[in-house]
Amino acid sequence: MSFDTLDGLRALLADMPVADDAAVAGATERNGQLTKPPGALGRLEDLAIWYAGWRGDARPQITAPQVIVFAGNHGVAARGVSAFPPEVTVQMVANFEHGGAAINQLAQAFGARMDVVALDLDVPTADFTTGPAMNEVEAVAALRAGWDAVDAGADLLVVGEMGIGNTTSAAAIAARLFGGVAGDWTGRGTGVADDALALKTQVVDDGLAAHGAATDGLDVLMRLGGRELAGMAGAIARARALRIPVIMDGFICTAAAACLEKTVAGALDHVVAGHQSAEGAHGRMLEALGKAPLLSLGLRLGEGSGAALAIGVLKGAIACHSGMSTFAEAGVSDG
Repeated sequence: MSFDTLDGLRALLADMPVADDAAVAGATERNGQLTKPPGALGRLEDLAIWYAGWRGDARPQITAPQVIVFAGNHGVAARGVSAFPPEVTVQMVANFEHGGAAINQLAQAFGARMDVVALDLDVPTADFTTGPAMNEVEAVAALRAGWDAVDAGADLLVVGEMGIGNTTSAAAIAARLFGGVAGDWTGRGTGVADDALALKTQVVDDGLAAHGAATDGLDVLMRLGGRELAGMAGAIARARALRIPVIMDGFICTAAAACLEKTVAGALDHVVAGHQSAEGAHGRMLEALGKAPLLSLGLRLGEGSGAALAIGVLKGAIACHSGMSTFAEAGVSDG
């Protein structure tokens, strides 16, 4: 199963697996028999049943989580939209590869394999204020890189990103997908000051004006996105094909994932939101997607860090669901 064109991916998205009803029913029945009052574990109960449905197992385990960090450079960064120069992308990739970043520590803490996929860092995407950020060949190559990076043996996926200028790209994507004006979606990203924020907002406006109505989310991704956003989208789509649940990261990851949902409704049914970031418009985008975050800790790092931290929440949900005794097993009266 693969694709060579955007239409090929569209066809795959329209024919993806769905949750296993029998596993959902079995997990729901088991949850009702565990040694606790009904609903006492709150969202952990819903998470466990959701996870069981995608894994096709009423009593699942999480033993092989994977974290993938995608990196790409943006032509629009030359417009001065970031507090850091594009060279930082390359430097941070080296830091990931040497185990020195926050995401490395979080992946290790929660027992996740971590992979880094650098996507043509010496060739930034085009400035989306003057034309499409990528042509179809470039977009498909980045989507395929994400698709191919997913370990078929993984049982949980987190995707993150590194790319100077990518909050600008994500803001433009969000505005095109969900409506509103640039100012509704453009935030400080790496911490730009007021004058730079005004410039960044204008750049998003210019990008929106440069592109007419989009065909769908994949078209928006090609026109306004970046290689690392396409990589994340490709990986999330591949996870669906393999029935691997996904924990979504922050603003940029959510924008990338939304491109799938706005191509085929329901494309993110196998995805939960790991956290709500400090980037102002992230909560609005999560609400539009119907994804309630598991955590809200004021994070704005990217890299997949918030989603990786949420691995612990999901592991806790599964540990309780699959490890607790039922009333019958424990010899405890259920009332």
